[in-house]
Amino acid sequence: MTDGKSQDELTQLAEEALRAQPGCETARVPAIAALPDAQIGRNWEIPNVVLGDSLISDVDRAVLSVHRQLGRKFHLV
Repeated sequence: MTDGKSQDELTQLAEEALRAQPGCETARVPAIAALPDAQIGRNWEIPNVVLGDSLISDVDRAVLSVHRQLGRKFHLV
C-alpha cells in the first residue's frame, strides 16, 4: 500500500531524492506528471529533468532509481 501525495509534495520528494544520488547534485525536477489510466501505485512519472552540471548518464540512472524507490512508497492524488 502506498501513501497519497499531492503533485507539489511528490515533486519535492523526487527532486530531493534525485539530488541525493551520486553526480546529480545540480539536477532539478520541475514537476512530476500523472500517468493516464493508472489508478494506484506508480501512477506518476518524471517527464523532464533539468541537468545543471550533472551528466545525462548519471541523471538517467538516478531517475529510474528514484522513480522505482518512490513509486513503491507514494502515489499521486
